[in-house]
Amino acid sequence: MTPEIHGTVADGFEAVREEFAAFVAAERPDYEGQVCAYVHGRRVVDLWAGPGAGADSLYGVFSSSKGAAHLVVALLVQDGVLDLDREVASYWPEFAAEGKAGITLRELIAHRAGVVGLDAGFTADELADDRAIAERLAGQRPFWRPGAAFGYHALSVAALTGEVVRRATGRTLQEVYEDRVRAPHDLGFFLGLPEALESRYRPVQPMEPTPEQQAALDAAPTGPHTLASIAYNTHVPMPGEPADYPNSRAVRANGPASAGGVASARGLAGMYAAAVSGLGGRPPLLKPDTVAEVSRIHSTGRDLVSGTYKSFGLGFQAVADPWYPFLGAGSFGHAGASGSQAFADPRGGLAYGYTRRRYAFPGGAAVENDRLVRAVHTAARAG
Repeated sequence: MTPEIHGTVADGFEAVREEFAAFVAAERPDYEGQVCAYVHGRRVVDLWAGPGAGADSLYGVFSSSKGAAHLVVALLVQDGVLDLDREVASYWPEFAAEGKAGITLRELIAHRAGVVGLDAGFTADELADDRAIAERLAGQRPFWRPGAAFGYHALSVAALTGEVVRRATGRTLQEVYEDRVRAPHDLGFFLGLPEALESRYRPVQPMEPTPEQQAALDAAPTGPHTLASIAYNTHVPMPGEPADYPNSRAVRANGPASAGGVASARGLAGMYAAAVSGLGGRPPLLKPDTVAEVSRIHSTGRDLVSGTYKSFGLGFQAVADPWYPFLGAGSFGHAGASGSQAFADPRGGLAYGYTRRRYAFPGGAAVENDRLVRAVHTAARAG
């Protein structure tokens, strides 16, 4: 049975619909997902598929949330409210404990601080609350000498930067995001989902790996005391399934900014379009100098947490390296463990967003993004 693809594409982007349809046809019958793209602030791709999917359906986007969190930080740096080279402890004195007094905001958001988690781990209630995460981490020693290396602060980085935002402004990161980014552009990308919009949320479905994929998962190095287990809080008793994280109403309501956001593909792509091109007649949120600063690679090479090659700008992942080398230099964004992907290519004026309901193998940007991003990029260049 040929899957039904809903939505529209602009003239010249028909190949994106064809690529999406081909991918969906090879997926499970219950696949749900969305893909959206903007070029210079104009929406050119807006597609969705699946038995329960709609244009405005919201999905757990896990670490794609970090893009929203660090757009707020970028705006406050641009405003002069935050200084990247000022010590975190100058905003938040309690953070200086256990040898962290010299860590700068720049080092923190480049994943160089070494504060990836707690020796004792977090409770599920704490992981739903950025204030609780930050309070616990203030007394934690770093897991490496700050600045000497980098490693992905999977569940901690936006709680830490969020506390800096709160100390500097008197408002939570989520409140600043709502007022300055989401609400003015009417984005379907929430760090804190109002209960009235709960009907739009599509609960994350667990990964269902093939036998070959399961074998690869089983062969992956694990251990209760590794940096990865501490960073992902899997070293605690009964850590729960990662896919269930945004299925908690407490997580959706509070919007912990490292991984607790919910979004549509329209919301993901729209946020990056608003950031670099402007949306709905509004000017871009970020000035060119700010875009250049946050997208500039600060950490690249072997990530101490994952043990794999990664590249980070300031709060954002570098997207051209290593994922999509055909994109323009300085492309920046963030993927999420569910398979979501969102980014901006400022040089090409391209903004992209993808969501899916079922947790992807092996986590991180789902493999179908490569096909979809290539199709979007090719069409945008041809236009």
